[in-house]
Amino acid sequence: MWRRSFTTTSAAALKDKKWDALIIGGGHNGLTAAAYLARGGLSVAVLERRHIIGGAAVTEELIPGFKFSRCSYLQSLLRPAVINELDLAKHGLKLLKRNPSSFTPCLDGRYLLLGPDKDFNHSQISKFSQADAEAYPMYESQLEKFCKFMDLVLDSSPPEYLQHKSSLNEQLKSKLQNSVFWASCLRHAASMGQKDMVEFMDLLLSPASKVLNNWFESDVLKATLGTDAVIGSTASVHTPGSGYVLLHLVMGETDGERGVWSYVEGGMGSISKAIASAAVTAGAHIVTNVEVSQLLIKNSSTVNGVILADGTEVHASVVLSNATPYKTFMELVPNNVLPNDYFRAIKHSDYSSATTKINVAVDKLPQFQCCKSNHSHAGPEHVGTIHIGTESMEEIHSASHDAANGIPSRRPVIEMSIPSVLDKTISPPGMHVINLFVQYTPYKPLDGDWQDHDYRESFAQKCFTLIDEYAPGFSTSVIGYDMLTPPDLERDFGLTGGNIYHGAMGLDSLFLMRPAKGWSNYKTPLKGLYLCGSGAHPGGGVMGAPGRNAAHVVLQDVRKT
Repeated sequence: MWRRSFTTTSAAALKDKKWDALIIGGGHNGLTAAAYLARGGLSVAVLERRHIIGGAAVTEELIPGFKFSRCSYLQSLLRPAVINELDLAKHGLKLLKRNPSSFTPCLDGRYLLLGPDKDFNHSQISKFSQADAEAYPMYESQLEKFCKFMDLVLDSSPPEYLQHKSSLNEQLKSKLQNSVFWASCLRHAASMGQKDMVEFMDLLLSPASKVLNNWFESDVLKATLGTDAVIGSTASVHTPGSGYVLLHLVMGETDGERGVWSYVEGGMGSISKAIASAAVTAGAHIVTNVEVSQLLIKNSSTVNGVILADGTEVHASVVLSNATPYKTFMELVPNNVLPNDYFRAIKHSDYSSATTKINVAVDKLPQFQCCKSNHSHAGPEHVGTIHIGTESMEEIHSASHDAANGIPSRRPVIEMSIPSVLDKTISPPGMHVINLFVQYTPYKPLDGDWQDHDYRESFAQKCFTLIDEYAPGFSTSVIGYDMLTPPDLERDFGLTGGNIYHGAMGLDSLFLMRPAKGWSNYKTPLKGLYLCGSGAHPGGGVMGAPGRNAAHVVLQDVRKT
């Protein structure tokens, strides 16, 4: 398999040299950092615990013939800079645009389709509200304006103050860099104008429900858009600050088209494969089946390598961790090394999750009764994200309320997608791969245990039965499935608490506050140790930005010495 071709160095050979940089974890951000560091001339080794690279951006064939994107399942957030600078198309990345991009079936026989075509959207939304059809282009235009403002923030290291002792020259250079960043932000803000800046702040601070209620009147449209505000979180659409996640998940693009999400041919693992290919081409080494058990720390303050699970010591000038901040500092760093305030900040960060991913193999496409079609080939309703059980924002809130009370949602919020409609490489002919991104499922439910087979099966069947309400007979089409609850995501993929973002994306955990106040620029209190995963700025999703930004910081620091 392709992953073996990237195991360019044996675990035993790792200790034969001192590396310029070691990267803990072969997720897409770790691989991105490796590619940039290797292109910068450093000797780099990526150490991946599992047998396959990719972290949560991975493709696995769990049922013969069916290749699942086990965790992440759609592409849009991967930064254009990463795609272009690493020339990922040359390394095999192929994006499959979805049009339409969204389908919301209703039990009353109506449905809402949305996509990139403005006239099509107008005709669809008009079925529910003429006023909303007129407002929708203005809503999209405003979000696009906000996204352009965010581009600068996403692709830059935050303007942090110097954490370690430094020379006068370094202090002046740091102040100049920070001033340039803030000046650029002010120019963007001035170009937007005060009215738009107030709207921007309102979006960042408000509940998604308030934002959407101010724009629209149709329950179905608001619920369809509102699901983006709660993806991967424990929040309700009524939670203050959920408006930011709404923006975070629409700020991506595909081939320059803002807000367009795509499937990846071969599954999400193809993103990791392409980045790994770019890294190896640049000279990086990638090793699988090696687990890091502890960081090597000299004089209680400087990291100079890692200790593997088998006791092997691997030395390096710097180490970058693609693991979660909790995993990095609570499990890999020895006790009594970190400053107390940093230790407490990482330990008590919010890693909660209410997300479950169910990967399903089916022998036929679901037939949605609202479409009144009965054919084996795919229709427009099968192409994009299918919103199940979300005909109003109150349904989303009710589902989150169940989880807040300690039980899985009685009527889960389900985002269904069928990548095999566009990607013919991931399922047998006539059969399909279906992703179910399900909320809300508490990490420790009060009415059962996720390790209990019957409890797990009962919840999966609850999801299938809910889909049956919209597409009768779906349950009977299921050949097999793979279910990842929050504890499974933590155990199998190292996602603390099962949180897909490596930590909550609340306003208190973003930008200069991520992962901890005073340490947002990928550096840590331990010299030589950097964070390069989603627990660092700008956060979660398959973005590559933390890896790229962290690599630039490391290269800058290395060139100082």
